[in-house]
Amino acid sequence: MTALRALRSGLDLLYRISGVLAALCLVAILVLIVLQMLARWTGEVAPGIPEYAGYFMAAASFLAFANALNHGSHIRVSILLNAVSPAVARWIDAWCFAIGSLVMWYFVWFGWRFVNFSIMINDISQGQDRTPLWIPQSFMLAGAIIMAIALTDHLISVLIDGRNRIKRDLVDQSFGE
Repeated sequence: MTALRALRSGLDLLYRISGVLAALCLVAILVLIVLQMLARWTGEVAPGIPEYAGYFMAAASFLAFANALNHGSHIRVSILLNAVSPAVARWIDAWCFAIGSLVMWYFVWFGWRFVNFSIMINDISQGQDRTPLWIPQSFMLAGAIIMAIALTDHLISVLIDGRNRIKRDLVDQSFGE
């Protein structure tokens, strides 16, 4: 039982760290935008800043997926789940997490191939930054792996415990719900 608690703590820590990294990527975007503004005001050239802002945006998006899922920030249509019996809702939830897990693991497999292909052909960005594209692609892949783990984690939780582990954060919810 302590091994399961350690696994649970480890997974929760992974999701939290992923969310913190996503937030740091957003801060990096802010810094890059400010640097770009300063460069324009002073007449300097800052090559590659728009490309890096794009890389950080992709990294922030993918790294935030799992943390957002665990906090109920993803869009879920729960009208059907609320209208059926708990047993039926459990199987609908399991089906949704199973499909989501399969799709995300397929995305991970394809992303892995994509990163390896970029390394193999030494693919670099077309902008002035000339960044090897496997670097930003790796952050996207890491976020996808963490999201696939989170979906599989929720699927196993639904199958074993009968409920998912999504915590609805009502502070973040709109007043229209």
